[in-house]
Amino acid sequence: MFGAPQLIVKIIGSICAVSSGLDLGKEGPLVHIGACLANLLSQGGSGRFRLRWRWLRYFNNDRDRRDLITCGASSGVCAAFRSPVGGVLFALEEVATWWRSALLWRTFFSTATVVVVLRGFIEVCRGGRCGLFGEGGLIIFDVSDVTVRYRLGDLLLVTLVGVIGGVLGALYNHVLHMVLRLYNLINDKGRMAKLALALAVCVFTSAGLYVLPFAVPCTPCDPAFGAACPATGRSGNFKQFNCPAGQYNDLATLLHATNVDATRNIFSTGTPGEFRLDSLLIFFAIYCVLGLFTFGIAVPSGLFLPIILMGAAYGRIVALVLQSTVAASIDHGLYAVLGAAALMSGSMRMTVSLCVIFLELTNNLLLLPMTMFVLLIAKTVGDAFNPSIYEIILDLKGLPFLEPKPEPWMKDLTVGELAAAKPRTISLQVVEKVSTVLEVLKNTGHNGFPVVDRPRPGLSELHGLVLRSHLVAVLRKRWFLAEKRRTEEWEARERFSSVELADKNCKIDDLELTPEELEMYIDLHPFTNTTPYTVVETMSVAKAVVLFRSVALRHMLIMPKYQGPEISPLVGILTRQDLRAHNILGAFPHLAKKSKTH
Repeated sequence: MFGAPQLIVKIIGSICAVSSGLDLGKEGPLVHIGACLANLLSQGGSGRFRLRWRWLRYFNNDRDRRDLITCGASSGVCAAFRSPVGGVLFALEEVATWWRSALLWRTFFSTATVVVVLRGFIEVCRGGRCGLFGEGGLIIFDVSDVTVRYRLGDLLLVTLVGVIGGVLGALYNHVLHMVLRLYNLINDKGRMAKLALALAVCVFTSAGLYVLPFAVPCTPCDPAFGAACPATGRSGNFKQFNCPAGQYNDLATLLHATNVDATRNIFSTGTPGEFRLDSLLIFFAIYCVLGLFTFGIAVPSGLFLPIILMGAAYGRIVALVLQSTVAASIDHGLYAVLGAAALMSGSMRMTVSLCVIFLELTNNLLLLPMTMFVLLIAKTVGDAFNPSIYEIILDLKGLPFLEPKPEPWMKDLTVGELAAAKPRTISLQVVEKVSTVLEVLKNTGHNGFPVVDRPRPGLSELHGLVLRSHLVAVLRKRWFLAEKRRTEEWEARERFSSVELADKNCKIDDLELTPEELEMYIDLHPFTNTTPYTVVETMSVAKAVVLFRSVALRHMLIMPKYQGPEISPLVGILTRQDLRAHNILGAFPHLAKKSKTH
């Protein structure tokens, strides 16, 4: 997921996709790009081009690798929105499953570095020397020139914006879930099917963006706008398109601009009559359809900016409707900001990070109380219908991301019962045959294996857990024994360095062993973690989920409640995949009824 090929494809694909005008954002790809860069820098690269500098060994462990990937993800958000604090909070709220104080200042240092570099490039590129980069300065959607004043009645209207935003966000998640399931079936048919789907979406997008502006009438330019209306360049608030001199097409102004420019146009304050209601309704509808059909094709794409655009149009629509029915004192551009926040919270279910991101995007501190209010209402309403869009995508991809709170029905199931529903656990002896180790590695994809010791006949005890990467390292070094015996600790330390054992290369396809080597033995005890996390088989699955997430585990060994000569020392082993609610319900269908009642 975080290799060099993925990084290169993501960078090139994201640049081409965003510049093509598809309804997608660069924020999601930038998060992935930041994570890829952090992973490659921590490991010194990948494959045969990997650097072997001695100082890199300090980062060659799972904890630092996770921390650096988290820093990379927060840096990606910061680069997308020029929002350093928002990037840190995004990592805290959505990305990291295990947070601590050291990770806080590391992510903050990363985002601070990003924003300083961005500021430097913006200064260098001032005056259009780098195209559209840096246009608008460090604040992308600046609405600080408006003084926010509101009465008690406006709070009721803002509440309405939050409620409808939560409902629309939940509906968007539901429809997108169905579209992604359909796309999975199409993409499984091969590369040509993926290419045909992407081309079909491109043609549909181009046709829609060009034809739809003909459906709305032209709007006369206000003399106060001067030479800015109509605009014929690549940016501007008043696109002439098919209109005569002195008039502009408000729908073309939105559809024929970059996504950032379109958002800036809708957020613009002091422009209550700039966009017609029918134009905003068409824009909202087409961007809903394009957002649903574009995300999921074989193109790097993000959800942030499309949802911001839909929400901003929704906010403007509400402002125009309210203008004709009740007296509202909040500017139409600010309603667009609140609508974007409501729809994003209703879909993504983020609150704190979204609030700070919008604060840093708009540079209007007076709007903060309203934004907080809208975000909380939209999230509460959306949670009543379905999970967040991130949870839906993670579930479709089968990624074992554990939620901070276990499902209520998990307390009615024990880890012993869950282990019994799995295939039999594959364990190894402390001194094992080379052929057995090789067969286990070839026939399974497990990352860790329990090691069982038999000190005397009839008695078995758990010795610990050995990682797949360590077994592969031993096989590649051919550290074999001609006889079945235990080795001393110093023998392994002489042959293996910590850097070699930290290597995550687990490929054994090119490994060739002679028949004589296959009959030899490996002593696993120097490579075994003799103090793995173990729990008793009577522990509830709910407690196991909390423990997994709190301690950032990869494996959990389950011990029997009673020990004895004829009792196996190990009931089973659990991983994150086993603790996913979807997988548990697949093994225990009767719990699905309880999950619905909860």
